[in-house]
Amino acid sequence: MICKFFNKAGFMYTRLLLLIAGLIAVIDSNAQTTPLLSQYPSPMEESVRRHERVVFDTAKGISFTLNNLLPKPVQVYLPQHLKHSGSAGLLIHFHGNAGIVAYAAEKYKGDLIAVTVNLGTGSGVYAVAFKNDSLLQKLEKAVWDAVARKLGKPLQKGRLILSGFSAGYGAVRSILSSPVYFNRVAAVLLLDGLHTSYIPERKVLAEGGALDTAGLEPFLNFAREAMNPSTGKKFLFTHSEIFPGTFASTTETAAYLLNRLQVKATPVLKWGPGGMQQISEAGKGNFKVFGFAGNSAPDHIDHFSGLYYFLNRLQK
Repeated sequence: MICKFFNKAGFMYTRLLLLIAGLIAVIDSNAQTTPLLSQYPSPMEESVRRHERVVFDTAKGISFTLNNLLPKPVQVYLPQHLKHSGSAGLLIHFHGNAGIVAYAAEKYKGDLIAVTVNLGTGSGVYAVAFKNDSLLQKLEKAVWDAVARKLGKPLQKGRLILSGFSAGYGAVRSILSSPVYFNRVAAVLLLDGLHTSYIPERKVLAEGGALDTAGLEPFLNFAREAMNPSTGKKFLFTHSEIFPGTFASTTETAAYLLNRLQVKATPVLKWGPGGMQQISEAGKGNFKVFGFAGNSAPDHIDHFSGLYYFLNRLQK
């Protein structure tokens, strides 16, 4: 009787093992055929905070496009008051609606030409395009030549400001990686956009992963320069609380820069532009990092919509 019991138990145990093995095979098969997400979108929705959006008619100034320089047309905006100016700074913004960039130029406390570059989705398309120094040189020349024609006079060239929203940081990274342009760029503004991979890939920090810091070095170097007021360089980085999951968040890259620079972030509670809620700030010299609440898509867009505000904060 005892032998029969153990024989039956062994048979059932073997069947259970085979069943588990079969389930594992099915799961493994599904894992291999299901494409991995590039980002895990936040399911959160909230309707308490305002998410005001900029609406601006670019017909108030002079708008035109430059073709055949990049895969997509480059949009340029000149505020009306530039007709009476002898010089102007140049803002080149990467990724986002040209109307919002034009509005920022109108609200800027100074004379500024607004250039908007859109190349597509993902930081890679921006990074690859601007690895070649000559491309930015050609873009600058085309802008200044076109401005002279539109205004009927040349303008004295002022400060070069680079701004990147979301994936646009890829272009800024490539430009700052060039020693020539690292020295030429006067100011950098990153709007909830500075990411990097985890090492090993997709292994988050909480699970023992690390940041791939190679792509952060150009920003780290520029931040060091901005911390020294004598250089004249300025750097402002804003970040949300969005956690992509498959690559490092802007909160994590901000923390990395601050840690390497030995700059401590402090908690604050302030209103930002368009209903944003600032929850942290850090800085030394002309290097500043502002953290904002929010883990949803509208919270991300808030940073770009506030370009006009952050551009003036950058120059303070």
